[in-house]
Amino acid sequence: MLTLGLTGGIACGKSHVSDTLRRLGAVIVDGDRLSRELTATGGPALPAIRAAFGDGVFRADGSLDRSALGRRVFGDEGELGRLNDLMRPRLRSLIDLRLEEARSADAPVCVLDMPLLYEEKLDALCGRIWCVTVPPRTQLDRLMERDGLSAGDARRRIASQLPTAEKARRADVVIDTDRSPEETEAAVRALYDGELARLEETDHAE
Repeated sequence: MLTLGLTGGIACGKSHVSDTLRRLGAVIVDGDRLSRELTATGGPALPAIRAAFGDGVFRADGSLDRSALGRRVFGDEGELGRLNDLMRPRLRSLIDLRLEEARSADAPVCVLDMPLLYEEKLDALCGRIWCVTVPPRTQLDRLMERDGLSAGDARRRIASQLPTAEKARRADVVIDTDRSPEETEAAVRALYDGELARLEETDHAE
C-alpha cells in the first residue's frame, strides 16, 4: 500500500484535491476530520482542552467553541504549542488505527490528508508527498472569504503554519490550484494514475 501524504497551506485548495482522490478510489485519512472527532461533543480530547484553556472556550451546552479556541491560540505560539501537545498523541493513535484499517482492506493508496504533515513529522509515514499551493495573495483572499476573517487574523493563521513554499520544496509533487476546479481535477487524475503506475512497477520489481 502506498501511503500518500497530502498537505498544503490553509485555504490552498487541499480539500478539493482530497475529494478528487476519494472519488478516484483512494482511502482518505483526514486530519481535520479526526481532530473534529476528538473534539466533538463528548469527545475524548475535551477534558484536556478544558483543563488547559478553561471554560471560556466552551459553550453553555458543553460543546467546544472552536472560534473562541482559535482566537486564543492563533498568533500565540505558546498557546498553540500547548494545544498541539495535548492533541498530538490522541491524533497519532487515530491515524495509526486508520492506516491499519486501510492495509487490512488491501487499499492500494491511503492518503494522509494533513495540513500539519511536516510540523507533526507525519511525513515519516509517507512513501510520497503532494503539496497543494496557490499564490500568497490568493491564499489570503480565500481564507478571509471562507472563514470571514479580517486580513490581520487571516495572516496570523497563515503564519502559524510552516510556509507553504517550504512545504512545496519538500514535497515530491506540487499542485497549483489557482485555476478552474475542472483543471485541478484533471491534473490530480493524471498524477494519481502516475502514482498507481509507479506502485505497480514497484510490486512487479519485488
